[in-house]
Amino acid sequence: MSRATLLALAALPAVLGLELPGGVGRLPALGWNSWNAYGCDIDSAKIMQAANAVVSMGFKDAGYNYVNSDDCWSSLDGRDPTTHQLVPNATKFPLGIKGVADQVHGLGLKFGIYSSAGTITCGRYPASLGYEMVDAYTFASWGVDYLKYDNCFPSEEWVDDCFACNGDPSFDSIGKVNGSCTNSTPETPYYSVPKRPFCALEWPVDGVNYTAKYTALRFRIMENALLAQNRTILYSLCEWGVDEPWTWANATGNSWRMSNDINPSWSRIVQILNVNSFLGEYTNFYGRNDPDMLEVGNGNLTVEEERTHFALWAMMKAPLIMGTDLTKLNASQVAILQNKYLLAFNQDSVVGEPAMPYKWGVNPDYTFNSTFPAQYWSGASSNGTMVAMFNPFNQSRTMTALYSEIPELDAGGCYDVADAWTGADMGCKENSVNVTLAAHDTAVLLFGAKCILG
Repeated sequence: MSRATLLALAALPAVLGLELPGGVGRLPALGWNSWNAYGCDIDSAKIMQAANAVVSMGFKDAGYNYVNSDDCWSSLDGRDPTTHQLVPNATKFPLGIKGVADQVHGLGLKFGIYSSAGTITCGRYPASLGYEMVDAYTFASWGVDYLKYDNCFPSEEWVDDCFACNGDPSFDSIGKVNGSCTNSTPETPYYSVPKRPFCALEWPVDGVNYTAKYTALRFRIMENALLAQNRTILYSLCEWGVDEPWTWANATGNSWRMSNDINPSWSRIVQILNVNSFLGEYTNFYGRNDPDMLEVGNGNLTVEEERTHFALWAMMKAPLIMGTDLTKLNASQVAILQNKYLLAFNQDSVVGEPAMPYKWGVNPDYTFNSTFPAQYWSGASSNGTMVAMFNPFNQSRTMTALYSEIPELDAGGCYDVADAWTGADMGCKENSVNVTLAAHDTAVLLFGAKCILG
């Protein structure tokens, strides 16, 4: 098929969402990925250590079921010269990928793999551009259940003529003012090809039809290849928010990265939180913004910062993919990752919409601020209304959940309230609830049935 024909196909109308058989991808994925813990230093022993820990440490019982090998699993020597299939690194994976997948399946879990919509992966291993059907067939034959598909190193003819302004790697910290990007110098997100101009400066939606551009097409080709297999594979787009995927990727995959990579620093977590606070309306059943994998257990985050990170990722109904050596987690970190209130909200089978900010707090509403993002969040659920109050300051603060400001509550109502962190019943509360929070901490409250004081 010619590139001209492929580009014409890219302009076809998008469906409402990628609905896979058996409800796969309907709810956010829960699981573990190797990258944040090990980078390229992976092998079958580390994958199986994680899989066994998912079971033995109670994560499987809490709902986590994917165990995913990220980049650097294949042979640097290239593809099989006869079949053109990717070849697992025989030293790292002596039983092959299928052997590991079989072991993971034997634990009652699902197995995920990684590739990229380029000529090589981000770790410079063989990638899938031009081999989508071969690779989709190979992954299915190995028993793969999940594909993380990255965006590194497309050849120049597959790079768009312009990009949405958030494609600039500096966007997450520089941001926008009054709905327009403030980036002064256009930059390609791919580094290996010449710079491209911005298509427009508006954000998060600039009116450009990115569905008809090469970035969307590269990811759609792999989608079609996966759908042609006799195995259902959840499709996770790791395309860094390039070209506003929230406007088109729900017809292509089950999740899409909306920013550049996370790292285990407080400043980076808050930057991503700020960007995603403007994108909640694009998350629902079968399709969701992905603010990247969890960093709980990594770096020097405080327990308060880890609570905030997990709570708001869960309430934004992001995929919750752990990315640490699970065997080194302490009891507090395990409790955060297995919090039953937040996991129930994230995995609600009745309500697909995420929590969204109802008040920014220190800043006027809808202010783009990569240091002090939205502080007050709420969302409906099958169990009631969940409210989060986030303290971004370096000092403790008392914060108030005022019913008249929360869209899901009645201004003058009385509600049974529970503390999602401790499970404590806070009793029947009228009009408001006050909470004192340590620096960088987040309170999570569940407002249940209406009640009568006295």
